[in-house]
Amino acid sequence: MALSIVILLTFLTHLGFAGSRVVVALFAVDQGATPFVVGTVVSLYALIPIVLALPAGRMTDRLGFKIPLVFGTSGVCAALLLPAIWPSLTVLYFTASLLGVSFMAFQIATQTLAGAIAKPSERARNFSLVSLGFASANFISPLMTGFMIDHIGHARTFFVLALPLVPAIVLSALGSRWLPEAHGETAPAGGAASDLLRIRPLRNALIASAIVSSAWDLYQFFLPIYGRAQGLSATAIGSVLSAFAISIILVRVLMPFALRRAGAAQMLTYAMFVAGAAYCMFPLCHTAWTLAAASFVLGIGCGCGQPLSLTLVYDASPKGRAGEAAGMRVTANQMMHFTIPLLFGALGSVAGMAAVFITNAGCLAVGGFISLRSHARH
Repeated sequence: MALSIVILLTFLTHLGFAGSRVVVALFAVDQGATPFVVGTVVSLYALIPIVLALPAGRMTDRLGFKIPLVFGTSGVCAALLLPAIWPSLTVLYFTASLLGVSFMAFQIATQTLAGAIAKPSERARNFSLVSLGFASANFISPLMTGFMIDHIGHARTFFVLALPLVPAIVLSALGSRWLPEAHGETAPAGGAASDLLRIRPLRNALIASAIVSSAWDLYQFFLPIYGRAQGLSATAIGSVLSAFAISIILVRVLMPFALRRAGAAQMLTYAMFVAGAAYCMFPLCHTAWTLAAASFVLGIGCGCGQPLSLTLVYDASPKGRAGEAAGMRVTANQMMHFTIPLLFGALGSVAGMAAVFITNAGCLAVGGFISLRSHARH
């Protein structure tokens, strides 16, 4: 029962969060923002989580899951209501910041919970199923958001995206009825975050996770801007984003079968090469259909990243520090979320979109080769 509720919570919460990435970017563009300004707004999704993800993970280990779940769902709801009430570019800065810290707390809690309620042999399956909740919302929300922007405007779209958070808040508040008891475990005396980085499998999983996460984040940030530059409507852009989500859903359904043939670390390496190849395709795409095809290929690579890295991180973490390790993973990912929009937003303003896509393809290729050499040595 607990796993079913976690999947439902991820779906409801991510409906609002995934839609926010589309409407925030397009509303900023509609207000006349340059790619660099849009990048500044989007980077705020990651700024506070960089600092707080590790303490949030430790708190989850010590106090349990209910508090971060309630805080996360309530915060996402409030953040979406802000621009619905006061629609302006300035308010988007507050919205992005609150969305980032709220979803960070929710993400750490659900990811740690999915591992905690599973036997070691079931963790990869649990993470895949929870990731399907995210992926399903990632399919529906961009399509729905793009359609709503075209027909009811940006402000009302923010309001509609907040509605699924209401039942999510209720489910989280009732957590004492379905959540396992808090373990009250914390790091050993003197245990520092740097101790976790000395664990080679955990360190490798964190690096690979950050690389794949940056590819995902760059896509969600730049695709709406690139689509607008190609003359696509918000509905067409939402359809392209949904093709990316469909691919992720298919990959995660098939992943348990693929894991029987290849290990999680090996599959994560292949995922980086596939994502890099997809980024090489984007500068050649100028229509909704071709962008959807490139997005589908990218989804194959990025779709493997989250559940595989979660499995590797949880399995490599010491007893009683799974939440802290998940927080460290979120910190690494959020550092990429913060820097990538700023750096690539500036690059896009100066050198154009093609340079952004090719540069990121190169980063993915380098990460894949480093991971490949690591496997060869072991």
